[in-house]
Amino acid sequence: MTPRHSRWERTGADEHAAAYEEARAALLLGQMVYDRRTEIGLTQAELAGRAGMTQPQLSRLESGGATPTVPLLARIAAALEADLDITFRPHPNAA
Repeated sequence: MTPRHSRWERTGADEHAAAYEEARAALLLGQMVYDRRTEIGLTQAELAGRAGMTQPQLSRLESGGATPTVPLLARIAAALEADLDITFRPHPNAA
């Protein structure tokens, strides 16, 4: 085995951490859409129609495979009979 350069490891770790956080956010968003959709008893096809998108697009979003634009989020929220609430909160350790 060849030794790895410490700078390469740090760079790789940073890239992986950022990608992980993006994937985590997409999964959480998809789960919220799924939870609300099932709570009000809609199928994916019904919600997709209400939001002006296709069922496969909605499926990708719910599975965390797509990141929607803010206008699409607003349409989905309206279709889910819900308010869209986007906030910025300081990190707990921020001054």
